[in-house]
Amino acid sequence: MKILVITEQRQGKWNNTSFETLVAAQQIAAAASGTVSTVVIGKGVAALADEVASKNVADVSIVEHDLLDSYTPDGYCTALKQVVESAKPDLVLFPHTYQVRDFAPKLAASLGKGMIGDCVGFRNEGGKLVFVRQMFQGKTAADVTFLGAGPWFASFQSGAFRADQLAAHSSKAPVNAVAVTLDAADIRTKPLEVFKEAKSAVDLTQAPLIVSIGRGIKAPENIAQAEALAKAMGAEIAASRPICDEGWLPMERQIGSSGQTVAPKLYLALGISGAIQHVVGMKGARTIVAVNKDQNAPIFEIADYGIVADIFEVMPALTEELQKAKG
Repeated sequence: MKILVITEQRQGKWNNTSFETLVAAQQIAAAASGTVSTVVIGKGVAALADEVASKNVADVSIVEHDLLDSYTPDGYCTALKQVVESAKPDLVLFPHTYQVRDFAPKLAASLGKGMIGDCVGFRNEGGKLVFVRQMFQGKTAADVTFLGAGPWFASFQSGAFRADQLAAHSSKAPVNAVAVTLDAADIRTKPLEVFKEAKSAVDLTQAPLIVSIGRGIKAPENIAQAEALAKAMGAEIAASRPICDEGWLPMERQIGSSGQTVAPKLYLALGISGAIQHVVGMKGARTIVAVNKDQNAPIFEIADYGIVADIFEVMPALTEELQKAKG
């Protein structure tokens, strides 16, 4: 099986979910006796292509053009259709990002193929790939497979795979420049200035440590205790939806199906019951520590470590010990 991973970058910086998707590709290749090739698309992305060539991939295709300097769905679809037709992969994988949601279904349709989006896993059943995707805000999961010949198209949800499991290689894979034909008349949208969030906004998907609070925090004035703990840990503060709905923390700090999906090294859940809408946004964390005075709280079902206690006893105690450890 030949697998082609379309990576994502913006203004010369990686979207780290690209590496998570590479992990998925490597695991699929291992299960299906396949190879993994990658594509880096844009303009002035040679350094990025060189970086991904150090991973355990068969080769890297670099697709550069003046009309690919800024992302447009028409530009990306036109260019990548030529790449896919030339490479003839069996499976094309993407990170499930906002940008991918915008152009990947169009790309698949232009080739007369369907797409399975927002997958959280896969398995190989008798040589047939089965993809797993969540439905109804994570309340259930569906097994989906492709009919007909490839190339097949699929995207993987952020946090479904761990980027730190990406296999590297002692020697670099070959990097091949792929020429594509693009005409400005074919691009129907004009890119404007890249949207920039407020300086106070934070991208929690990049945070290695997160302290998250739920209804158990009781009142906005108590959030300072959680923030002190987060500061002592060097972590970002986050919350479940009720906290953000109340305006106690800004919406960009919300974790869950209607907020951000994160996969930090450590997720400390304080006073969070563990509703499925929240769990789908953080279950990809490497280690989950939950503190809740309700021993039957659903959060304990997915926690690696659980503490049945009052968070107002645990927060200051942890903060104090961390501060002592720092000297």
